[in-house]
Amino acid sequence: MGWNDQVIAEFRSNNGRVGGMFEGAPLVLMTTAGRRTGRPHTNPAVYRRDGDRYLVFASNAGGDQHPDWYLNILASPQVTVELGTDEGTARSFAARAVPLEGAERDRLWEAQCADNPAFREYERKTSRTIPVVALELLDLASDPGAGAAVVRQLMGHHQDLRDQLARLIAALDRGEAAGAAAPEGLAEQLRKHCLTYCYGLHLHHTREEGAFTQFERQYPALVPAIARLREEHRVVADALTAFEAELTAAADGEKDVTRMREGLERLVAGLEEHFAYEERELLAAVG
Repeated sequence: MGWNDQVIAEFRSNNGRVGGMFEGAPLVLMTTAGRRTGRPHTNPAVYRRDGDRYLVFASNAGGDQHPDWYLNILASPQVTVELGTDEGTARSFAARAVPLEGAERDRLWEAQCADNPAFREYERKTSRTIPVVALELLDLASDPGAGAAVVRQLMGHHQDLRDQLARLIAALDRGEAAGAAAPEGLAEQLRKHCLTYCYGLHLHHTREEGAFTQFERQYPALVPAIARLREEHRVVADALTAFEAELTAAADGEKDVTRMREGLERLVAGLEEHFAYEERELLAAVG
């Protein structure tokens, strides 16, 4: 387990508290979509509260390049954040990442440097202006139409995943039909398509986990349904891990296409039922 993974595991096990270099620091985990692959990436970061917002700083410890998570949010500002809570367990929240500019950015950066001189040292090490990003959590309570808008967005994502799956299965079927006459590298191309679908499904469920926290609080009647959906997410996550391992280990060849087809069928078994149940329960709650 790498250093980043150790911090993440400790954060999740200790309600957002970790030791080492982050001991005593207010810490958040951010999951962003990889700008090239769409693969979810989770990174710890020190935050500063600004009203209802959580500010994070793309310091990269004073490196001359922006951290990958910052480049990811420029490509896709929808993020999932994990925070310690008064409930005693770290929870996920849906959020939007907004890079700050001008006087607002400068004021908040100076406040962070005054409270934590390490950030001033990061600034001295690099010629770039270190971005300040506001994480704005989804607020269902203050906007009566927000719940319905989120449900429509989730349903749109479901349809995208359905469409991607149909195209992927068709491509795998064509690969199986090609058999020994398949061009060299076909299995590798199909493997990449499978991985792209896996990343998209994983990211979708990660983002849903964040939204679910806010839905549970705004619509208490949804708690049993969301508990079921969370458990189904765990089952899918285990299947994704197994399938991705199969794809990574497979050697390029004719038989791999059949194996990928069989593995994909195992992965998506019950997925349509999961989507339909989620849509039905959430729509009933938001009206």
